[in-house]
Amino acid sequence: MPNLSTPPTAVEIQYQQQALAGVSRTFALTIPLLPAQLEHAVGNAYLLCRIADTIEDDSQLSTDAKSAFSQQLIELVNGANGCEHFATALIGQLSAQTPATERDLIAHTGLILQVTRKLNAAQVKAIQVCVSKMATEMPDFQRCQNDAGLADMATLNSYCYAVAGVVGEMLTDFFCAHSTQIAQQREQLSKLAFSFGQGLQLTNILKDIRADKARGICWLPQDIFSEYGFDLARLDQNKDSPALAAGMNRLIGITHYHLNSALQYALAIPRNETEIRQFLIFPIILALLTLRKLHANASDLSHQQIKISRRSVKLSGLFIKVAAGHNSAVTGLIKVLSRGLPTETPRPY
Repeated sequence: MPNLSTPPTAVEIQYQQQALAGVSRTFALTIPLLPAQLEHAVGNAYLLCRIADTIEDDSQLSTDAKSAFSQQLIELVNGANGCEHFATALIGQLSAQTPATERDLIAHTGLILQVTRKLNAAQVKAIQVCVSKMATEMPDFQRCQNDAGLADMATLNSYCYAVAGVVGEMLTDFFCAHSTQIAQQREQLSKLAFSFGQGLQLTNILKDIRADKARGICWLPQDIFSEYGFDLARLDQNKDSPALAAGMNRLIGITHYHLNSALQYALAIPRNETEIRQFLIFPIILALLTLRKLHANASDLSHQQIKISRRSVKLSGLFIKVAAGHNSAVTGLIKVLSRGLPTETPRPY
């Protein structure tokens, strides 16, 4: 098992945990499930990706500014100096709507990168590749951002790869470097890594349709909805629409397919690596619970943002702590949660 070249300090660990809790409820729950060595690396990687995402999501930054700050972030992750200048300049240009937790994270870019530079070589390389791909490819989608949706499913697939598929690849590198037993499964894991990222990302997109629309953004693919005569530009004007429901259920089916593949990714991890399995299975369960709510409201997007109850989250966490190493128990629960959900094999694009 590889060792950290230099363990992060208590202050660095505490800040990473605090920052995770501030910017992501889900990952603040799941990342601590990992073995400590992986917890520090995955938490660090997520926070760097969140900085990249904050840059691209900001409504006030110009396209050129987003590209410039994204390139600076890549250079910093690759070892360049200038964290303080980067953080000060970026915070000064962010919109007033940027959450305080994200501003604070950017202000601590230097501390986050101190942790990055204490990780082992394989982990650092995986983070550099992931952040570079993400920060390079995301601006392409921000340039065509509007409230009428993406052109087609192929474009949505490319977007999901840029923001989540690359994370699946990075996690695969982390896990294979962590365990020679896991490394023996690299070929299978690599085939499924994209689906792990895509299933979770599509769930987030479907869950956040209303919030995104309020910001003038829509990540849904128009070609899917055009098959039913539905125009995404009129999304706010339609309620109880059969055409909307048909398009939504198609996307729910595709998302469900990817979540099933994500489960196969998790089960490809050896059963004795229960902590890694817990980290992977927990968000899949939460995503399926979310899909069930979305499926029940597929024809009406006027509802408040879909949320899973604290009780469901707690019960899911208790389940995986007991059952993560038992394939039959995990697949049994997934089968129950999947009951009634559509499933559609994605078309090749």
